[in-house]
Amino acid sequence: MKKTILTLLTSVCVLFLSGCQWVTTVPDVEIPRYMGLWYQISANEVFFNEGLVGVTAEYTLLEDGSVQVLNKGFVDTLDGEPSEILGNATVWDEETNSKLKVVFPDAPNLPYPNYLIVVLDDVDYQYAVVTDPLEYTLFVLSRTPTMDDNTYAMILGELEALDVDTSKLIRTPQPSN
Repeated sequence: MKKTILTLLTSVCVLFLSGCQWVTTVPDVEIPRYMGLWYQISANEVFFNEGLVGVTAEYTLLEDGSVQVLNKGFVDTLDGEPSEILGNATVWDEETNSKLKVVFPDAPNLPYPNYLIVVLDDVDYQYAVVTDPLEYTLFVLSRTPTMDDNTYAMILGELEALDVDTSKLIRTPQPSN
């Protein structure tokens, strides 16, 4: 029964997405430069990140060209119970490397990329913004635990120019440097 429901939901998503115009992704991502630790500055709160603070994502390039994804955070407070999940990503669009498909244990394996890089500091790779085709998720990421207000405002402006809804973004508490 559970498998039937997941199959039905996946089919509905595929049909829905086939008629959707995805948000524009960045024109080029150098995957090796993108690897490493990223801090979540803000995010749309959804069921899998609800109540998490001190959230990080660490990306590691594997020998087969895929990417190990390790997401970590703490429940409710920076001293709270640790929470982490390990997944794997593959590049979906090798022309730009800006669309990836990330798979986590016990999550539906959808037939489309679910990690779209829509904003990226293409000079120093110090910040990035990631969403999915439905823009259900939205993550503002930084190489440092904090981001100055001017940079954050500039990123919000770039998202608004892409018609990405930023109204659900919630700042993520991070430890001080």
